[in-house]
Amino acid sequence: MRLTTKGRFAVTAMIDLALRSGSGPVALAAISQRQQISLSYLEQLFGKLRRHELVESTRGPGGGYSLGRGAAEITVADIIVAVDEPIDATGCAGKENCMGDEVGRCMTHDLWASLNAKMIEYLDSISLKKLVDEQLARGVSIEEAPVKRAISTQPVVKPIKITAPNSVFALGSALTK
Repeated sequence: MRLTTKGRFAVTAMIDLALRSGSGPVALAAISQRQQISLSYLEQLFGKLRRHELVESTRGPGGGYSLGRGAAEITVADIIVAVDEPIDATGCAGKENCMGDEVGRCMTHDLWASLNAKMIEYLDSISLKKLVDEQLARGVSIEEAPVKRAISTQPVVKPIKITAPNSVFALGSALTK
């Protein structure tokens, strides 16, 4: 089996999301920053996760993603399959033509097919909740979401009102008064 960055990043991002899901929708930009994963890559992954109903999206200010089901109901296998990550150790991708069309299966085909079944069984036995609980047990700190304020903390800069003439003609009329 070859687990690429697609599967690893999807699982990592889902753990991050599940850790913070109690505070409302989580922005992908925040996950991107915390986990050092490209935002555009996360957008592609979360599009696939959303189509498989593992996450839900909320638009608008304060929007982001939340879990589509409870963390206990989502398995690592669900996440990996959702992002189109093949879980296959056979050389023929399960088509049983390892040696070419005429020859058929290779001598080790059953071994690799059995390994595939064990890998899927193992990944299906691990819930997202279990991974989140492991992170919490390790002491991973979850920062509180910043308080959104209606009033800006930045000072308001008032525009300067200029009373000088804005043209030669206005200057001339100002001087003749």
